[in-house]
Amino acid sequence: EKGEEEELRLEVQGDILTHRGSLSVRSLYPVGTVLAGLYPVPPLNEVVAPPPGMATRLCFSVEYRPSSEQLAVSLLRLGNLPPRFHGNVTLVELRLLPDDRRPRQVKARGTGPDPEFNDCCVFQVSAACVSQSTLSVCVLSVSLDGKRHAVGLVLFPMEGELAHGGRVLWKDLETEEENLGDVMISLSYSPSLQRLSVGVLRARGLQLITETGVCVQVSLRIHTQVMKVKRSCVVNAVKDVHFNHRMTFKLRPQHLDEACLRFELQQPHVIASEPPIQLGELLLGPFMYARGPQLQHWMDMVNPTQRPVKLWHKLSRNA
Repeated sequence: EKGEEEELRLEVQGDILTHRGSLSVRSLYPVGTVLAGLYPVPPLNEVVAPPPGMATRLCFSVEYRPSSEQLAVSLLRLGNLPPRFHGNVTLVELRLLPDDRRPRQVKARGTGPDPEFNDCCVFQVSAACVSQSTLSVCVLSVSLDGKRHAVGLVLFPMEGELAHGGRVLWKDLETEEENLGDVMISLSYSPSLQRLSVGVLRARGLQLITETGVCVQVSLRIHTQVMKVKRSCVVNAVKDVHFNHRMTFKLRPQHLDEACLRFELQQPHVIASEPPIQLGELLLGPFMYARGPQLQHWMDMVNPTQRPVKLWHKLSRNA
């Protein structure tokens, strides 16, 4: 086995000498080739679980070998790929910026929300240059008609990361802002009754995935603790939905600055045992949790008249 590995290394070195001078990173080093046999990729069952939330994330690791002046990038998998891309082929294009112009391409080994790669791409780069480089990972989705759709981008500066070689990382993809739709929420609070009244009134412009209906899950949280979870009934799956669903939560006045409401618009899965499909999220709360209209709505809720305050809010992937 060692003999085979040594033979593979000699072949790689010969290939490097043959192509020396083309595609360099601030030096006469060729860059970018997929050499899965040289660097072991961490087993997928040992990969840490992704952080909570709906954001699309890339799982990978980087390791630099000074003796051979090689940067190994292990691509493991994606998490939370948007539903419209689940049936497509997923491609990843890697570059080592600023000098690398031609991308190296890796294809996912499956489809669905969490496609796996389990591939290693090696960049030849000198020790003097690697810490000044930035790894660019562009995720693309190829539909059946061959069209490529941009999913998102990860830019990973190498400076300060080389000391943590081989560490498995999860990084959110930078994406163009999606229009997931809006939801109209009504809030009111009664200090004497210690009651927070919530109305989920309407939703518009939803990006529906199935025809199984739409519902809203609302959770009251204090810091990281979920105090109570309530759900609306399932209504017909249309882009403009009328819920008109009201619910109440017990909340003491002293907790108004510590609590928040998390709204999750969902569609039941066609398979009853599977978790629901997330359409979008919204977080309303004080300054600890929210900004902009979401913060203002919470502040306006606490008013002497105790009248309900209605407001439209945009849904996001990760509230």
